[in-house]
Amino acid sequence: MTGKSAPTGLSGSDGRLSPDARREYWNRLGAEHFDVVVIGGGVVGAGSALDAVTRGLRVALVEARDLAAGTSSRSSKLFHGGLRYLEQFEFGLVREALHERELMLTRIAPHLVKPVSFLYPLKHRLWERPYTAAGLLLYDTMGGARSVPGQKHLTRAGALRLFPALRHDALVGGIRYYDAQADDARHTLTVARTAAHYGAVVRTSTQVVGFLREADRITGVRVRDVETGDEQDVTCDVVVNCTGVWTDEMQRLAGTRGRFRVRSSKGVHIVVPRDRIAAESGLILRTEKSVLFVIPWRNHWIIGTTDTDWNFDLAHPAATRSDIDYILEHVNSVLMTPLTHDDIEGVYAGLRPLLAGESEQSSKLSREHAVARPAPGMVAIAGGKYTTYRVMAADAINAAAVDLRGRIAPSITDKVPLIGADGYHALVNQVERLADEHGLHPHRLRHLLDRYGSLVHEVLALADGRRELLEPIPGAADYLRVEVVYGVTHEGALHLTDLLTRRTRISIEYPDRGIVAAEPVARLMAESLGWDEKTVAREVELYAERVEAERQSQTKPDDQAADQIRSAAPEVRPLVSDPVI
Repeated sequence: MTGKSAPTGLSGSDGRLSPDARREYWNRLGAEHFDVVVIGGGVVGAGSALDAVTRGLRVALVEARDLAAGTSSRSSKLFHGGLRYLEQFEFGLVREALHERELMLTRIAPHLVKPVSFLYPLKHRLWERPYTAAGLLLYDTMGGARSVPGQKHLTRAGALRLFPALRHDALVGGIRYYDAQADDARHTLTVARTAAHYGAVVRTSTQVVGFLREADRITGVRVRDVETGDEQDVTCDVVVNCTGVWTDEMQRLAGTRGRFRVRSSKGVHIVVPRDRIAAESGLILRTEKSVLFVIPWRNHWIIGTTDTDWNFDLAHPAATRSDIDYILEHVNSVLMTPLTHDDIEGVYAGLRPLLAGESEQSSKLSREHAVARPAPGMVAIAGGKYTTYRVMAADAINAAAVDLRGRIAPSITDKVPLIGADGYHALVNQVERLADEHGLHPHRLRHLLDRYGSLVHEVLALADGRRELLEPIPGAADYLRVEVVYGVTHEGALHLTDLLTRRTRISIEYPDRGIVAAEPVARLMAESLGWDEKTVAREVELYAERVEAERQSQTKPDDQAADQIRSAAPEVRPLVSDPVI
């Protein structure tokens, strides 16, 4: 151990990312020496901060934009082993991912991660059922103890009862199997808040603009508060680069030579209303390139994904008309009633940070992660997949140990529930009573429990004496006004887009992409952030410009044209600078 225990009794030590904690964290960044500074507020960065702080290290995590602003809010929202990786003989990756799925479902995040079933339609008689069953048998057994059902074989009639929307000639039978899903942005936020709960400094809108050095050793970073423009130095024993698709850019900024290269692969998903596809299960389809998922998502379906190289703006990848047509073409090949562009409620595009390999096909690149020490005092990690973030984080901090003074304790995050997990199951059994106490419909309370777990008491406490906060958000009836207030007072939201795209998923769940909800949400945020009328209007305008840019980019035929439209929308954090120097 380093002999320096994590601080306690601070305003952020309950995991609250409040405006007051944000000010305190800025002061601490300049005043304290940290064992570890983590760059990047995606799931691997948040996981690394949690791993390090629960080993007793002094930890700071800085993120230039918002928690999960990049890849970690734009995934397929699955905790899964990766069925297709079995065909690539990546058994170790599948086993590891299934083990992590089990941990999330049972111990670490049962309030956020839920079982979800998929139908695998069989199209060939004789050989396909035993071939697929053998793969699913491995899938069912490789992860150890199981909290989801095993595979179930179905006749064509049975498969169509489960998924009536399928064309009768699209299958000869089917197999139902289970994986798990989560709201990726909310999960990443909760990992970061758990790190803060144990004493880590967690600060968004805080960009690394330079590195501190002593001879060939990196001794810290220079950071800029992109809300105010203030800058200061932060010293540490080791910097951990968890910036995903920005890994190479951050290595160049540090003046170090990377030990691996990262390629950005774009994945696009569309969101359609639940009533457009009659089904009681998700669906997985093989394509000529990869697989396509139809995933149940509250009152919607998420359908994706694509898998193509992306060589443009890393912060704002754009979906094209071609991407959307590709998804529609493949899903419509099996649906009785085809989907059209008019059915689409939302579209989102994310970038996978893949380790570059010899193959030119990104879907063939390994999803294994890699850790390197490009310079004394610096560790970089990239690759991997969302499901294995905890393993990646542990590996990153293990690699950082060489730059830390003294021995460090082993990783214990497999035993650390995320905040909101403790007491969750008891609250589920008390839904009727709790709903009655707060004057809410039980369905509404279940929705809150699946977003906040046992932190639901904190959320509802904000409505004490303000009954109007328990009313739905205008234009976004699935969410309550109190969730907006909580997003600012406890979850670190600083801008309207943080609330509409990540604290909630309003931006992809409603056909207007959140335009109707924008002003009411901005006015609620203003109460806690001290915005004046001009600021409220500016936030609403910036959000509307972003939505319009995304809509227009989605009509363009190729990446270059889509990027020109999307990147022209103004940055909500205008002081964020390009990390490449």
